[in-house]
Amino acid sequence: MSQPVIITCAVTGGAPIVEKNRVPVTPQEIADSALEAWRAGAAIVHIHVRDPNTGQQSNEFRYYEDVVNRIRRSGSDVLINLTTGFGGRYIPNLEDRDRIGPGSNVISPADRCRHVVELRPELCSLDMGSMNFGNIVFVNTPAIVAEIAKAVTAAGVLPELEIFEPGHLRLARELLANGTLPAPGYFQLCLGVRWGSAADTRTMQFLVDQLPAEARWSAFGVAHSHFAMAAQSLILGGHVRVGLEDNLYIERGVAAPGNYSLVERAVVLANALGRPVASAREARTLLGILS
Repeated sequence: MSQPVIITCAVTGGAPIVEKNRVPVTPQEIADSALEAWRAGAAIVHIHVRDPNTGQQSNEFRYYEDVVNRIRRSGSDVLINLTTGFGGRYIPNLEDRDRIGPGSNVISPADRCRHVVELRPELCSLDMGSMNFGNIVFVNTPAIVAEIAKAVTAAGVLPELEIFEPGHLRLARELLANGTLPAPGYFQLCLGVRWGSAADTRTMQFLVDQLPAEARWSAFGVAHSHFAMAAQSLILGGHVRVGLEDNLYIERGVAAPGNYSLVERAVVLANALGRPVASAREARTLLGILS
């Protein structure tokens, strides 16, 4: 239990904003919140961007560039992890099967990862399969996943393999075996998302048992399962992810004042369970990131 634990902070996500879930919106707010999380103990910050005027999810390159430049100019050594998730949202048009429904944002794999290829963060998320995601379909066919994987690895970026259900892990193992993904792989087990894998001990243990030998892994649970799954990951020897993308509350009924507070709670859990918290420098070594 003495293995250092990498804490990732998922800063804002792309979920629609309602009054109860104030999250960072502008590039400055996102960068500032990321740096607060780093100072609290996060070695990695996972970044989505939003339209500063509407607060809605965005894939505008200039917003990613602004956030990344602000973090890099700060002098922080935090590892930056940019999403490639935008562009897979599909809502069928049930009245016209030849058209997609409103709210969809399906774009090409190249457009989904352009900001990663050009900005070259240390990591990027890579969703390892399609799924029903709440009331939408999140589209990540094997061909889409492989194209993004090849582009980001060619740019020297480590893909973090997002696993929402067991089939995603099977595809990841196939792409690792054929060299499309760099071995041994860094996995993020994503638990409790509707309608993905459940956030419970047996599910996490099952997924961990299916991981390739020597794979590095992290896990998170959404909403009320947030800290329970963080503790479970720590016990099983994994790394952890916390942040306002996944959970808005520091405790039942009490809104988290910021990402830093969720990171601080994860640090307390790690210390209580005998897991020293990895610095950003140590995280680079653990993940084999040389730059």
